[in-house]
Amino acid sequence: MVAVSSNSALRPTRIRLRPWQSEALDSLALKESIDFLAVATPGAGKTSFALTAAVQNLAEHPGRRLIVVAPTQHLKHQWAEAAVRFGLHLEPEWSARDGSLPADMHGIVTTYQQVSTSAAMLAPLAAGAFVVFDEIHHAADDRSWGSSVQQAFAQAAQRLSLSGTPFRSDTSAIPFVDYHLDEARADYEYGYGEALADGGVVRPVYFPRINGFMEWVSPAGDVVAATFDDELPRELANQRLRTALSLEGEWLPTVLDQAHERLKELRRGHPEAAGLIIATDQAHAQQIAQLMLRRHGVTAVVATSDDPDASDKIAGFALSDQPWIVAVRMVSEGVDIPRLRIAVFATMTTTELFFRQAVGRIVRWTKGVPRQKAYFFLPDDVRLRHFAANLAEQRRHSLRKRADSEDSGDMGQAEPEFDEPPGLEDEQMSLFSVIGSVALESAGESAPGQALGVDSMTGEEGVFGDDPDGVLGDSRHDGGVDLVLLPPPLPSGAMPRSAGDAVAGSAGGALDGMTLRQRKIAMRDYNADLARDLVRSTGWSHPQVNAELNRLSGIRKISEATLDQLERRLIAGRKWLKST
Repeated sequence: MVAVSSNSALRPTRIRLRPWQSEALDSLALKESIDFLAVATPGAGKTSFALTAAVQNLAEHPGRRLIVVAPTQHLKHQWAEAAVRFGLHLEPEWSARDGSLPADMHGIVTTYQQVSTSAAMLAPLAAGAFVVFDEIHHAADDRSWGSSVQQAFAQAAQRLSLSGTPFRSDTSAIPFVDYHLDEARADYEYGYGEALADGGVVRPVYFPRINGFMEWVSPAGDVVAATFDDELPRELANQRLRTALSLEGEWLPTVLDQAHERLKELRRGHPEAAGLIIATDQAHAQQIAQLMLRRHGVTAVVATSDDPDASDKIAGFALSDQPWIVAVRMVSEGVDIPRLRIAVFATMTTTELFFRQAVGRIVRWTKGVPRQKAYFFLPDDVRLRHFAANLAEQRRHSLRKRADSEDSGDMGQAEPEFDEPPGLEDEQMSLFSVIGSVALESAGESAPGQALGVDSMTGEEGVFGDDPDGVLGDSRHDGGVDLVLLPPPLPSGAMPRSAGDAVAGSAGGALDGMTLRQRKIAMRDYNADLARDLVRSTGWSHPQVNAELNRLSGIRKISEATLDQLERRLIAGRKWLKST
């Protein structure tokens, strides 16, 4: 299977598809509808599958654009960087005010939130485009988001939806998904059990569940004491969990000690192995970081959603050998840090969707590393215990248009509980206070640490076969397909620059090795410096100088300029400066 482009001067990309990716591409090619839903476990390679599909589609339809919709700002840049490896140039910083897309870009990466505010402006760009929805269930996070997605992409030529967590526990329907009897149907599914059996795709994950004895003063003024084994009404169960996760007690510090010791063991054979602590809020994250420094001499990276530098911190952590990152609503679905081997669940967010996304952060296989077991440390809360059991049983889930049960009091059901620490807006919660908490000895690795896909009564045999530690995983991709892809022609017919191309003038050597987007940013900076020099030498205003430079180089707006146009603008400006 080879994608052919009419632009033979472009460099081909050789990739090896996993069997599921090849099968999914065949299913996509055979489907007559423009909508396709692929559900694949985190770490399976959904991004590579989608970009391969995009390259083939754009090569077969010259002039077509590619639009990717991602859940977060961080993932926009991750998609753009991944696309470069496939010869695709995507603009992750496009906004409605920028106007038309530059002619030397294949498309854009945006977010669901951006779509909700720019649907009308996106619609013309999306008309006739190949659209990829990353983690499509986010289109139903807000009622207005779903309608905006439908408005913006109604006229797309092809819509490819991806999901790693194939269900919702609320009543919101998801756009462009095929429902049957209130249940969504995927066009292709690749589950965790299949990926684990294939080998070299995902890691076996173990769940050390830690019991505890917690004592607190409830908002009603009552002193309450309970372990995780005690049955409690939902409100008190929430308070018990909050007490355990508070650093005023000893439960969480003890669990962090255990997790750190396990990470040190893993780093003896995998020196870059790292751990993730999922905190409740920014203050909680900072307190955890201080504790890790005080007790273990470790400086943990802290990434929170309200930190403008969070994406850069995550990217830097992914490439470093630092041992710990503490995150709040940042290291979630799609974030690719394969060296994560340990996670600690220290958040009050207890929906099954969030739980599965969190587990997905530590399943990604690292080639060449033997015995890749991963460990997810959990409070032995009955809800989290239930979610872990669901994964262990490998039950198939699907996108839900409405909840399975109306019994919100059944602690065994995967109902939505809360997405923030409960009651923080309630004045009465000011009466809540932690008295103390201690961790109790867990039941050991066999039960609380059972591997996904394995029944707790039968042990590990039958899933890992002769390779229980995953040692042979790198060589077990039988049936894989080698694929040669040529980057598709640009919609304008322009030739995209390769990383090694020279750039005009004195900027040439400085821009070697950069992506197209990075080169354009650098070229805009050169142009901005030149404009300041011209303002000083001519006495003209900045708007006058920039307008004249645009006229000389045939540019309508800088945001729409190609790299060639920016180079022409720089050359024209240098000639003008010499003549002054």
